[in-house]
Amino acid sequence: CSTSVGSGASGRILDGPLSPIPSTPLRQMLARPGIVVASGICDGISARAALEAGFECLYQSGATTTASRMGQPNLAIATLNDFVGVCRFSSWILFNYATTVPVIADTDVGFGGPAMVARTVRQYARAGIAALHIEDQVQTKRCGHLLGKQVVSREEFLTRIHSIPGGSDFVIIGRTDSAQLAAAAGADVCFIEGVRTKELLESTVVALAPTPVLVNVISGGLTPSFTYPETGQMGTKIIIFSLVSCVAILHAYRAAMRSLKKTVSPPWTKDRTAELCLKLGISTWQWQGGVGQRHEGHDC
Repeated sequence: CSTSVGSGASGRILDGPLSPIPSTPLRQMLARPGIVVASGICDGISARAALEAGFECLYQSGATTTASRMGQPNLAIATLNDFVGVCRFSSWILFNYATTVPVIADTDVGFGGPAMVARTVRQYARAGIAALHIEDQVQTKRCGHLLGKQVVSREEFLTRIHSIPGGSDFVIIGRTDSAQLAAAAGADVCFIEGVRTKELLESTVVALAPTPVLVNVISGGLTPSFTYPETGQMGTKIIIFSLVSCVAILHAYRAAMRSLKKTVSPPWTKDRTAELCLKLGISTWQWQGGVGQRHEGHDC
């Protein structure tokens, strides 16, 4: 499996600036005090918005990948190519605008047997992802906050974890819906999905120590809507808000489309369009006969 927290690049893990190497900043964050807060993203614009808000870690979930690319639910519909494609877009944004911000990405169950799990990890690493999580559900998996989930045997889950290539700062997160096996298998971080109570989360943190614990908060999901200061006090090391961008985008899209259908004109002012252009790197936006022309483009 992968190396333990802090073992790679040990001289710069505990102090000093964050590394521009994709996986190392997360290792540094895990070794240092405080909780790692990761905003969920689903595309390039949501990644830019998260960076603008000041988030220092991003999270790409299987649910948002499936929703944003295919408009479908998180029911094992998206493929490895779908996931890696979104990861490359996210990493490209960070390479250009925030080289020390790591991305944690979902891999569902690894898209196949041990050889496929190893291939998945290699493709994620090449795409610039800092960490991935792999889970103990069957191949026809479901979102962790849905009912009707089925899990594989202890042996099969351990095989998935053990088939992951090691020897780098790449962070491996074992996600489990049924039992706390990930730490015993050698994962760097344990992701216990669907934790229903504060007491269960606290006892899980104690049982898995010193392995860091990740919690996923989805408004309306199985886990209570903890804040990140609250989960930090409970002892968790990483909190992800996996659907924050996808839910916001759905409601914004819906409102815009309904307004356009009703009023037959775009439901925003030219200032809003100019704001989008500025965010994407166009410093001046001029209108001539209704056609936008680009001038003085720059990075932002």
